[in-house]
Amino acid sequence: MTDFTYAVDAEGVATITWDVPGKSMNVMSLEGFDALEALIDRGLGDAEVKGIVITSAKKDFAGGMDLNVVARMKEAAGDAPAQGLFDGLMRIHHLLRKIERAGMDPKTLKGGKPVAAALPGTAVGIGLEIPLACHRIFAADNPKAKIGLPEILVGIFPGSGGTTRLVRKLGPIAAAPVLLEGKLSNPKAAKAMGLIDEVAEDPVAAAKAWILQAKEADLVKPWDQKGFKIPGGAPYTPGGFMNFLGANAMVMGRTMGVYPAARALLSAVYEGALVPFDVAIRIEARWFTQVLMNPSSGAMIRSLFLNKEALEKGAVRPKGVPDQTVTKLGVLGAGMMGAGIAYVSARAGIEVVLIDSAQEAAERGKAHSAGLMDKAISRRKATEAQKEELLARITPTTDYAALKGCDLIVEAVFEDPKVKAEVTAKTEAAIGADCIFATNTSTLPISELAKAFSRPGDFIGIHFFSPVDRMMLVEIIKGAETGDRAVAKALDFVRQIRKTPIVVNDARFFYANRCIIPYINEGIRMVAEGIAPPLIENAAKLVGMPLGPLQLVDETSIDLGVKIAKATKAAMGAGYPDGAVDEVLFWMADQGRMGRKAKAGFYAYDDAGKREGLWDGLSARFAEAEAQPDLHEVQHRLLFVQVLEAVRALETGVLTDIREGDVGAILGWGFAPWSGGPFSWLDILGAGKAVEICRGLEAAHGPRFAAPKLLVEMAEKGESFYGRFAPEAKAA
Repeated sequence: MTDFTYAVDAEGVATITWDVPGKSMNVMSLEGFDALEALIDRGLGDAEVKGIVITSAKKDFAGGMDLNVVARMKEAAGDAPAQGLFDGLMRIHHLLRKIERAGMDPKTLKGGKPVAAALPGTAVGIGLEIPLACHRIFAADNPKAKIGLPEILVGIFPGSGGTTRLVRKLGPIAAAPVLLEGKLSNPKAAKAMGLIDEVAEDPVAAAKAWILQAKEADLVKPWDQKGFKIPGGAPYTPGGFMNFLGANAMVMGRTMGVYPAARALLSAVYEGALVPFDVAIRIEARWFTQVLMNPSSGAMIRSLFLNKEALEKGAVRPKGVPDQTVTKLGVLGAGMMGAGIAYVSARAGIEVVLIDSAQEAAERGKAHSAGLMDKAISRRKATEAQKEELLARITPTTDYAALKGCDLIVEAVFEDPKVKAEVTAKTEAAIGADCIFATNTSTLPISELAKAFSRPGDFIGIHFFSPVDRMMLVEIIKGAETGDRAVAKALDFVRQIRKTPIVVNDARFFYANRCIIPYINEGIRMVAEGIAPPLIENAAKLVGMPLGPLQLVDETSIDLGVKIAKATKAAMGAGYPDGAVDEVLFWMADQGRMGRKAKAGFYAYDDAGKREGLWDGLSARFAEAEAQPDLHEVQHRLLFVQVLEAVRALETGVLTDIREGDVGAILGWGFAPWSGGPFSWLDILGAGKAVEICRGLEAAHGPRFAAPKLLVEMAEKGESFYGRFAPEAKAA
């Protein structure tokens, strides 16, 4: 079967229909390009055909490119992968230019046939780049459809003409949200932006009607006409100069220069704006090739697209366990965490019983959902009817008997084993024997908490990140006796609420917190050493961390840090390594500077809670040293304390899949997304170089930087993490 079919109606309009066999969404492959080009040639070469409509037989138009296309282009080129990529991209450009010129005489631009795109639903990536080459784009009035070019979000940019065409169509400033932010819009918003041309109830019929009355002048793109000027001005004009100057500042401000795709995109736009269209697409292809050859982009694609998608589709789900879709959920505790869990679950269509010790507290928990829906309504992302439907699914109560019929419980009460044990016992008395019990905890051992439940095989940890409605990662923790059905239940639930799961084994701080706490501690430790706080914070941001360690501890609260430190010290005794950290942290708490919630922490805040800058009192108490360290040394300290914990988690079996380690790090705490995650970054560095850096850090700063045995072994053998531990490597 072919990805595209061809039919001509009685009025002479040819319809090319995209329908990739066995896929719910069309994705473009090399074979698909060949098939599409053959049918375009057929339509343009048939004198009886008056025009062509390109559409989809699926509910959506297309979800983008099959990223294996890139790998095949590289492989086919042998020792010249960059040339292979460039040549492959230019073949794609040739096809889209063929659609755009549609048989026109190259000198007179006459004699072409109209080509229209009819989009039934979502059209992203190559699924929009093909329509942009058509003469008119029609989209169904489908509010659920998403239209845009999100490539920048996975470490690349639109490299099949989307960048060049969109800038010429909209101008650099109007195109910036689509290209540089990956903004997706519904059809009506896309039309308002000028991204598409028409919204129609029946886009195919509308496209055919347009084709039958289209004039030759309707087919010539603005950039092929004499005297064309880019909207907003070319770079050498006064207006264009200011636009590009601002765009460069915006890109550098947002990416700190560590995301190669953003810089390459801007270069392609700037250089392409100085030359004719056909030269501009060659420039775009060269910059896109450079990005694809950069290991950062490859790592981002693997982690944020391939690995993330695999985890969301159940890559680590236990085999042979039947569907565990949740129909009725019990949430214990209506604080911010419990209220957030109730909201995302009700939004997914799940009936929720929200329990708290006081009815007023339970009602407040439900009101949290109302508030979030009101915000969505104000932004036109929801309706009053949807709000009422969602709220109707949440029952706030103090009565544990209301939990009857629940097939999953998520306990989200105070982080105290005694409190958790008490509500666990009350819940077990009310639920059925098939109900799975999950505890939402960030630090308490799951195996210990499971002792309060008579069926430890049906007890599991589900660690949500705050705020629940915005954070995409959910960490599922297996206790010593947790069974496969409980794991499957947790995974299926996370998929229902449209979040990304990782599954880890029980250990102190699990995976995410065992990596992020050392990052925070290292920043605080540097304050005690006299390293300038602005250097600490900016070093983190310049290496791609979304927040510096001092800002992060302010956001999570200093009193929480004190509590974790005390609990960890009590558990570890003489082996506790963070006394220098406690000197700073406990002093801050004694000053009443508990972080952002108290409007006083490592940062100063105004009366509205807006951050104003680092607090001057830090330097008064912890004097800055005259000699400050090199920027790269600070960055290595901040990154290596995280990645070494990730390696130790893999080494000790807390992590069992490096894909979860990379995806979890990026989605859970924002670990330098440009790197693809800790294991991808170590592969970019090379194990040998990583061990060399570790030894230097260990000599200067202590044993916390000692390279784990696994990393040393891999360095000696010349191995990489994805070469040794990727699923295909393990299977081989």
